[in-house]
Amino acid sequence: MRGPRSEPLFLARDTYRRRRIMDAARFLPVAAMFLFTVPVLWARTTGTAAGLLYLFGAWFLLILAAGAIARALPYLPGTDPDDAPAPPPGDGGTG
Repeated sequence: MRGPRSEPLFLARDTYRRRRIMDAARFLPVAAMFLFTVPVLWARTTGTAAGLLYLFGAWFLLILAAGAIARALPYLPGTDPDDAPAPPPGDGGTG
């Protein structure tokens, strides 16, 4: 039998939300791969126009989803843009 837990049983709400949004960002390419292979299954039953409309519609929805995820990440509590590390001194990039 184990002793008492040294870590909390549940994560803080902010940490949990940040991790779920990062998980959604990691899952987006997998969803895109699935969505873009669906027209291959339709190849014999529907025309090219329907497949192209589907692909552009899926592409548009993926762009919206990526934008929503990107917009949500910087505003999460605990992520302060001022906490970003400064560039190394003397690295002007003109060299």
